[in-house]
Amino acid sequence: MKITILTLFPSMFEPFRTESIIKRAIQNQIVEVDVVDIRDFSLDKHRHVDDTPYGGGAGMVIRVDVLDRAIKSVRNENSKVLLMTPQGRRYDQKLAEEFSKLDDIVIVCGHYEGFDERVLNYVDEEISIGDYVLTGGELAAMVVADSVIRLQKGATKDESHEDDSFSTGLLEYPQFTRPPLYDGFSVPEVLINGNHAKIREYRLYESLKKTYIRRPDLIEKYDLTPEMNKMLEKIKKEI
Repeated sequence: MKITILTLFPSMFEPFRTESIIKRAIQNQIVEVDVVDIRDFSLDKHRHVDDTPYGGGAGMVIRVDVLDRAIKSVRNENSKVLLMTPQGRRYDQKLAEEFSKLDDIVIVCGHYEGFDERVLNYVDEEISIGDYVLTGGELAAMVVADSVIRLQKGATKDESHEDDSFSTGLLEYPQFTRPPLYDGFSVPEVLINGNHAKIREYRLYESLKKTYIRRPDLIEKYDLTPEMNKMLEKIKKEI
């Protein structure tokens, strides 16, 4: 997989590309992450990429001609071009899994007061990571890239993300490690006794419980098994 990020601030992505799982995935040639400076496609000797908005208003708007040249320089017939904007489709785990199957992703980071609306003619999809506004699309681009890269074969162990929150449709069960007792708080006995059937049952129960309490909307969408329905009835009585 190749991910290309178009940004006005390429240095923001150096730590992203040189730490932890992302670094190993790049070194192991599981993914290629290129960062391209949008300013390189300005025809202005001062490398201006923005201008004042027609109709007036605060701030500056990124020019469509500059963005078009930048996108065309990296796009190919297999590319999926994403524009990071709070107005876009809400990003979630299902979408991360969908994007993880692509061969080539181009992520465009907006900035300032936004971009000339005509850039929508040159991208495939607008993506939002939440209902709030950031100073630019760089952090959002990192979120998308990180969530996609970790799903690539060999980037992590398969089992490390198969039970992630939202991957199964439910929130993830609680995790514990040593020491077994700390400051009066102990690890649940079921996780220590080695009975794998009981551990599976415990984790499913706790996953359902956490989801029911924190994200009941996910429960409503989930196709519960008879076993899970019984657990849910017990959970409702508990709380």
